Amino acid sequence: MSQVSLRYRLGDDEVGRVGYGAMQLAGPGVFGPPKDEARAIQVLRDAIAAGVRHIDTSDFYGPHLTNQLIKKALHPYPEDLIIVTKVGARRDEKGGWLPAFSPGELVSAVEDNLRNLDLGVLEVVNLRSMLNPQKPTEGSLEPQLRALMDLKEQGVIRHIGLSNVTARQVEEAQQLTEIACVQNLYNLANREDDALIDQLAAQGIPYVPFFPLGGFTPLQSTQLTQVAQQLNATPMQVALAWLLQRSPNILLIPGTSSPEHLRENLAAAQLTLPDEALAVLDDIGNKKGR
Repeated sequence: MSQVSLRYRLGDDEVGRVGYGAMQLAGPGVFGPPKDEARAIQVLRDAIAAGVRHIDTSDFYGPHLTNQLIKKALHPYPEDLIIVTKVGARRDEKGGWLPAFSPGELVSAVEDNLRNLDLGVLEVVNLRSMLNPQKPTEGSLEPQLRALMDLKEQGVIRHIGLSNVTARQVEEAQQLTEIACVQNLYNLANREDDALIDQLAAQGIPYVPFFPLGGFTPLQSTQLTQVAQQLNATPMQVALAWLLQRSPNILLIPGTSSPEHLRENLAAAQLTLPDEALAVLDDIGNKKGR
């Protein structure tokens, strides 16, 4: 089996393919303050100490609190750290997720990210489609993209990415501006984006999957656990290792508020899945399970 490369280009720099997603640092439901702020800060600092240089966040995590934690833990930031944020949603007073998708709301969200992260420029801003918050849904994103393109022209944003989008929306967006990355739901059990990943890989564009263990049926979870036991690894480590071997343009952003789980997630980069394990894992996506 060929050696898996553990670095890939994101924005203007190469990063390690295992990054960190800050979503779980906030309170339950990604809302309110963390249960243990000191522990959350330690996780962020441990990630940087371990060599992580790609952090995924958003100002609607918390809201605001996660970005403020990142600033408190890491500012002044390492020069080679790439913080990727996303815009397109907001939270109500009970933590509900609401669209914030007008051009004016997107500009305000970028300003919130800049302020709470204490940055003058955002390296990558992902436009999260809210045409259907639950899944990628066709529809024009041109007004929203043009709002971000204006901010890019002003020098406030360096790169624009997309999230919760279809392959057609990616192609349409590329007719307007360069797309730095695509962030969608994808894992062993949810492989609707297989063709999109390959298309992006051919263009040298990163694909960033979220929820590496999301949407598994009981049968699929059992199969994954059995493979993990055979390899003396955790199911999450196996799921992450499979993603790394799936395509060289896949960048991971597993999230955790636990220093122990952070170390486990990062160790997935060193886990090489043998062919027989890959065959079983590849079959998971083909089984509907009950």
